Amino acid sequence: MSDIRASLQRRGGGQPGKIEKARNPKGALERLVGYLGPHRLPLALVVGLIILSSLLGLCGPYLMGQAIDRYIGGKDLPGLLKIALLMLGAYVLSNLLMVAANWTMARISQLALRDLRRDLFARLQGLSMGFFDTHAAGGLMSRLTSDIDAINQAVSQNVTALVASVITMAGILGAMFALNHWLALASLLVVPLMLWFTRFVAKYTRKGFRRLQQGLGELNGAAEEAFSGQKVIKAFRRNASVIEDFRARNQAVYDAGVYANSFAMLLMPLTQVLGSFFVVVLAGLGGWLALQGLVSVGTIAAFINYGQNFTQPLRQLANLYNSIQAALAGAERVFETIDTPQENSEGQDSPPLGPVRGDVSFQNVDFAYVPGMPVIKDFSLEVEAGQTVALVGPTGAGKTTIINLLTRFYEIQGGRILIDGRDLRAMPKAELRRSLGLVLQDTFLFADSVLENIRYGRLEASDEECREAARLAEADHFIRQLPQGYLSSLSERAGNLSQGQRQLLSISRAILADPAILILDEATSSVDTRTEARIQKALLRLMEGRTSFVIAHRLSTIRDADKVVVIDKGRIVEEGSHDELIARRGFYHKLYVSQFKGNEI
Repeated sequence: MSDIRASLQRRGGGQPGKIEKARNPKGALERLVGYLGPHRLPLALVVGLIILSSLLGLCGPYLMGQAIDRYIGGKDLPGLLKIALLMLGAYVLSNLLMVAANWTMARISQLALRDLRRDLFARLQGLSMGFFDTHAAGGLMSRLTSDIDAINQAVSQNVTALVASVITMAGILGAMFALNHWLALASLLVVPLMLWFTRFVAKYTRKGFRRLQQGLGELNGAAEEAFSGQKVIKAFRRNASVIEDFRARNQAVYDAGVYANSFAMLLMPLTQVLGSFFVVVLAGLGGWLALQGLVSVGTIAAFINYGQNFTQPLRQLANLYNSIQAALAGAERVFETIDTPQENSEGQDSPPLGPVRGDVSFQNVDFAYVPGMPVIKDFSLEVEAGQTVALVGPTGAGKTTIINLLTRFYEIQGGRILIDGRDLRAMPKAELRRSLGLVLQDTFLFADSVLENIRYGRLEASDEECREAARLAEADHFIRQLPQGYLSSLSERAGNLSQGQRQLLSISRAILADPAILILDEATSSVDTRTEARIQKALLRLMEGRTSFVIAHRLSTIRDADKVVVIDKGRIVEEGSHDELIARRGFYHKLYVSQFKGNEI
């Protein structure tokens, strides 16, 4: 991967994972609603329950007004008791219906979020290696965790509250107009004021929450790097600088959070002030109308109660803005990833690859990670089936890039790569990669048992086949010494194994895959000399009859290769057997001699 890193450094890319600001909250909302679409019937049930609950809740103020006018004034105690029981029953049933609506909505929202996580994760799995080169892992994890969690908070907990608030406000207005249209018209004074304040504040809260979600992604990325790079951090005594970097990013998140929440929290006191003003207006106008004999005291009491209930959903809507704006910001980041074009699917609809002999041909191949900065230039190489080809050259010459192009981790910009005379771009990628066995320099193992990590090479393999692969890779001995042998669990990134042991398991996995073409990228770079000798014997058995590409900086390990290809600055500068190249006393000779005499190139 050194070629990739060098190319990215030349690009000046110092900000992996930088995420574009959200630009279309309305579009994000529409797409979120689309994930609720398959659940129309349960959603209709939720709306029905909320309507019934809201209507029952609206019965309370009306019944209170009736109680004042008919039973308290008339000193009718049995009637008062009866209407009190009706009020109690209405409120209890209203709350029970709201509980049922909340439970149903929680289930719907979790189903929708499950689908959203699935789509996001599936899209991430389908993206090209170039995408992951330019996006920090922590930032991508943030989209699967904090962004989805922000959406979850809004959808699962606040949708019912939002719908209930809107329905309650509409119902209250209807009840007010039914009781007295003059008092109802007076109560509408608060609505345009509230809408204006809400729109004003929303503009700034949305901006703040975009910054907050972006900052959280960058903070997660910095934390993930710090956790995974502890050995390097401690070895180079960089704890203080890492803490300072985290402090700066944490401060940025703090500033964005204060900005966003300060504007979001403005709505609560504003609605309280407007609510108090609302009650004062109703009390004053209602008192004057009562003195004129136009309304009863019970009607005024009912109106004041309705007025208080009217401002309550307004305050609730103000409260919801915090989570709604965070959810929209998170949703836009999630959909931004889902909308990223997938890995080139060229060849996916082609017929199966069939048995592979292993003839490989590079014909005038050109490639650049960054446009205008070529890494591979007019590269041509013919490899016959069964041959072992060693790729050598200085760091950054393009050796690993050649392997990345052969596996179609990246797509070439010019020329062709053929396997058995068939263009790679005309092959299904899954079929192509099934024919390739990789042992990379950067070993990656999963937090699972040793046996399952080996079986990753061929999932249908039996336990005995996995053990046989380990024996061929000289890994069986150390595996049996583990506490539970092949069933021993590995920690994250197999931190409970040595680097050499991790490499042996990676080789076991490749042996199990039984590929037609074998790729070894510094496969023995992390093992001691004695272990390396054993592995070399196993690899020679494995490579027998297979086309093999070997990248090795220790040139003594590739003496027996059928062909040595020397690469420098993306071009082939020499080609031949080890003995032939040594006899030429050219570039390869200098590389070889420098390893034994310590000369610098």
